[in-house]
Amino acid sequence: MPSVKRVIAFVLAPTLLLLTSCSRHSKSETYYLIAANLNLDYWKTAIGGFNAAAARYHVTAQVAGPDNYDPQAELKELNRVVSAKPSGILISVADEALLKPGIDAAVNAGIPVITFDSDAPSSRRLFFIGTNNLDAGHLGGERVAEKIGGRGNVVFFSMPGQPNLDDRLKGFKDVFARYPDIKILDVVDIKGDARNAFDNTQQYLSQTGVARIAAFVCLEASSGKSVADAVRRQKATDRTVLAWDVQPDTLSEIKDGTIEATISQKPYTMGFVGLKELDEIFHNKPTSLTKDYSVDAFSEYPVFIDTGSALVDKANVDIYAKSASEHQQ
Repeated sequence: MPSVKRVIAFVLAPTLLLLTSCSRHSKSETYYLIAANLNLDYWKTAIGGFNAAAARYHVTAQVAGPDNYDPQAELKELNRVVSAKPSGILISVADEALLKPGIDAAVNAGIPVITFDSDAPSSRRLFFIGTNNLDAGHLGGERVAEKIGGRGNVVFFSMPGQPNLDDRLKGFKDVFARYPDIKILDVVDIKGDARNAFDNTQQYLSQTGVARIAAFVCLEASSGKSVADAVRRQKATDRTVLAWDVQPDTLSEIKDGTIEATISQKPYTMGFVGLKELDEIFHNKPTSLTKDYSVDAFSEYPVFIDTGSALVDKANVDIYAKSASEHQQ
């Protein structure tokens, strides 16, 4: 017959294990999400995922970065956060050349850094979480080429120099290279302000003849609605408009038919997985944060966690609208 002590130990073991598991976390553990243009709904969704993970792990989540598109201000915030010595940093890189030194300084100070949404592969960040932007560009390029019949002028709206947007543009260019009659007339730098997309769309819609625009492509989240507004005002809804991300306004414009399609991403997932991975790294730190694990075939870290992307059009827009509605409840 087992002793009373053994029975008690057997009964208490699962409880002690649970307490030990929970006790590894603390509100004193602080993780930062850093990005630029935080006023966008896209970032609010990413922050929602980041906060949800923090609540699950009982740690503290903080957000830093400018409300507008300002890479210099993002760098300033990064430097401030590094000086606070947080448990980890998840950062979307608005300008790789500008932010690389700050990322490297954080890692050299012993702070784990993961990039998300927009990468800085030349930096010492551990790995990247987000969309395969080159593949997403291929997906969008195929749709645009199909809708304009393989010929016509295309105008892009972007912020050149931001790595994820540049990768998307490259994906489109890869596809268009197979269509000699598709011409990229311009890549408009909207400078983080959707009004610039609206103004330029109106200007381009006034052009006729060989300069007529067949398609407008938005490589970031904010300009889709503005381009659709300009197209509607000019009664030019025969032009193809491809947007990016699944904001409610964008989905409404797809239902209306002004926007042909959009490319969905998963910013909530990026934020959630980002904090989850930082927490794991904080509690199981590698022997070196500065090592290039991308060239280590036995590394425990990936190079890239692909959170997925998809084309959204009238055929499946209701599914995405329903999902967004349920998440907001």
